[in-house]
Amino acid sequence: MSTVVLPIQNASAVRRFRFGPLWLAAPGLAFLLIFFLVPVARLMGLSVQDAETGTLTGSHYARVFGTDVYFRVLLITFRIAGMTALLSLLFGYPLAYWLARLPDALRGRMILLVMVPFWTSYLVKTFAWIIVLGRTGIINKAGLGLGLFDTPVNLLHSELGVMIGMVHAMLPLAVLTMLPVMTGIDRRLAQASGTLGAAPAQTFWLVYFPLSLPGTAAAGLLTFISSLGFFIVPALLGGRQQTMLAQLIIAQIQEMLNWAFAGALAAMMLVAALVTCWLYDRIFGLSSLSGEASDRKDGTGGALRRIGLKLLGGLADAGAGVGEAMRRVVGARVTERLLGVYAALTLLFLVLPTLVVIPIGFTSSQFLEFPPPGYSTRWFETYFTSDLWLSATLRSFGVALATAVLATMIGGLAALALARSTSRWRGVIFAFFLAPMIVPRIVIAVGLFYLFAQLGLVATDLGLTIGHTVLALPFAFVAVAAVLKSYDWRLDQAAAVLGANRFQALRLVTIPLIKGGLTAAFLFAFITSFDELTVAIFVSGGVKTTLPKQMWDDMILQLNPTLAAVSVVVFIIVTALLLAAERLRRTA
Repeated sequence: MSTVVLPIQNASAVRRFRFGPLWLAAPGLAFLLIFFLVPVARLMGLSVQDAETGTLTGSHYARVFGTDVYFRVLLITFRIAGMTALLSLLFGYPLAYWLARLPDALRGRMILLVMVPFWTSYLVKTFAWIIVLGRTGIINKAGLGLGLFDTPVNLLHSELGVMIGMVHAMLPLAVLTMLPVMTGIDRRLAQASGTLGAAPAQTFWLVYFPLSLPGTAAAGLLTFISSLGFFIVPALLGGRQQTMLAQLIIAQIQEMLNWAFAGALAAMMLVAALVTCWLYDRIFGLSSLSGEASDRKDGTGGALRRIGLKLLGGLADAGAGVGEAMRRVVGARVTERLLGVYAALTLLFLVLPTLVVIPIGFTSSQFLEFPPPGYSTRWFETYFTSDLWLSATLRSFGVALATAVLATMIGGLAALALARSTSRWRGVIFAFFLAPMIVPRIVIAVGLFYLFAQLGLVATDLGLTIGHTVLALPFAFVAVAAVLKSYDWRLDQAAAVLGANRFQALRLVTIPLIKGGLTAAFLFAFITSFDELTVAIFVSGGVKTTLPKQMWDDMILQLNPTLAAVSVVVFIIVTALLLAAERLRRTA
């Protein structure tokens, strides 16, 4: 690679130019401080205050643990979140492993089959599962037609239905979190293990699996925390026995206006998320979600490591024996074939339910039937001629556009600042920008609602834009930071030698070269806002409704084919934006 030779007389200009520009992160830090940290902290403060006197009290927490129904909901939330995380890892690990072994070009195409379900609206996916799992849905019709059972099976409003919907929603997140770590594992290590006489199963359990643990642990962490604050799937696919904590928080705010008790429930959810982060760091040695091992040298980590190695050794020996027996019976490449079949079935599980909605959107029936008895565009005409639906759609587009611009600007500046900085505060600032991904959305939404109610921003487009930007900022920040990892900073040095100041170098050199990443960040932020429901439930105030909020209201009141037509429109918009973002990211 060619090098840039800098004249001695311009060395001082280069030194000035190389000064760590952490000040570029100041707008983002100020934004998150005001609209993320302060609202969440104030909500936590409400949970220990008496509503009438304002004095400190623990009565709200005593009510949670002393009332059977609230304590039971708390246990249900942790159980469903834990099971969702566990099943997402169990089902997602083989798929991520299969994707990591593919050639780069083929892997890029296959990843899209995971990315599209990941970014598809949770409302659209849940609506699809209602069609699939209903008493007159696809599974019951197929089972009755094949004679597998005599009467329809109750799959909706049950824990089975909730778990299917939750795992379908979180599985792409688990796969996409594990995949970067797996693709970064040097394949020559497995070859070296085989050369030294290790069986394939021993190579996997003793070499590959330990190296993939950081990604697996991070995937478990993110899926568990995301599941803690989830309410769409349990509200639509579950019953009273599957009520989760987020549903109680929404009810306390919207129906009872009990801010203090809602704050206590939100505080418990936040504490659970933070404790989970701490436990993952202690058990897996993670200091962040970057996949890097912790530098701790305490005895606990060593003891856990020794126990883990013994377990992996046992699995390796057992796997080697089973693998050898299978190779003798069905051939040497049976594992690869079975893994390919499993990957194909898992991808079908991710993609097909959403595709079921498309023919329903064109049904001629007034009911949700699959297959449709006939085809018509009447439900699309209903959507496009409805002032309510169109105003909600236009508002979602406008808010998403403003959110994307704001998130890309402040997230891009922050990513640029941290990419150039060597400050000891770099890690703390990086974690702060990722914090909205860790804190459950329902906690952020309720905190913003309390703040906006005092500032007069409820039921305003500005309030929606600010709330959506808080949630979209981490995605824009990560997208730009990923591009800057491979950026050649010597080009900026060359610009400084030629007399450019920082602003000129940024405008004429840096931004043009990373425009693909900036555009991808813009589109990811746009999708995040366009699909966002949690903040919209509170901040819209029932007046400034967005498209997801209008879909939610209709799904709660009555399911109808118009929702299928709207779901098709949302699916097409999000998929087109996602494909554009991926194309731009790969060409960046």
